[in-house]
Amino acid sequence: MITRNEIPILEYDDSSPEVIPPDHDWTAGKLPEKCLFAFLGDVVHEYAAKHDAKVVQTLITVSYDIKIYVLHEDSEDICLVQSPIGAAASSQVLDTLVSCGCKKVIAAGSCGVLADLAENAFIVPVKALRAEGTSYHYLPASRYIELDEEPVQVMRETFQKHSLPFVTCTTWSTDGFFRETKDIVRYRLEEGCSVVEMECAALAACCRKRGAKFGQFLFTADSLANVHEYDVRDFGTKSHEKALLLGLEILRNYR
Repeated sequence: MITRNEIPILEYDDSSPEVIPPDHDWTAGKLPEKCLFAFLGDVVHEYAAKHDAKVVQTLITVSYDIKIYVLHEDSEDICLVQSPIGAAASSQVLDTLVSCGCKKVIAAGSCGVLADLAENAFIVPVKALRAEGTSYHYLPASRYIELDEEPVQVMRETFQKHSLPFVTCTTWSTDGFFRETKDIVRYRLEEGCSVVEMECAALAACCRKRGAKFGQFLFTADSLANVHEYDVRDFGTKSHEKALLLGLEILRNYR
């Protein structure tokens, strides 16, 4: 049944089959259950090459090709993918991966800070504000989506094992990178959001719709804490490799 609304993004179909299923052109067979969905740049491809990861399929788009790697890690296979940026693009890729076998997904990437947080600090979102558009195609409208507790707990335990400081938070998922206005930033901070990124709510909704578990950890990059003086800092680049290794360990610990 379609929920009709004057605002198109609030119209949701919970029963009619899709015209184009997410696995419609997949040929590589079933993927591993565990997947590291990374927003980490070249370190993903460098790690894959160094550890003899197999490219099981390449998703070809008019803009770029996305390699789907499979790593053999501690007697189990783990899917490793460098995702495109943004809710719509990343969810399209993740939808395919989940539909082809990935059921335990950990995402890793950077975030901007709204509060006074140092660069390269680790953050574990437990709730995401749905200020992007993609999640509304996967779940009925709501202001927030709660992240799955099971992967959040595995992340907590892994960070604690290494005595790595981290905080949990509510994250603001947005599509409008250049529309983070001064007043909206203040408003988001007042309602409890301490960081901002562009995918979490959508990826969580996609996984919930498809029956997969999803968790994400972030490292802090640029700062919007002073709305009168934006600070790009070093955009968290020093955390890329560390986040990749942490993500893989989290998945090894995820039983």
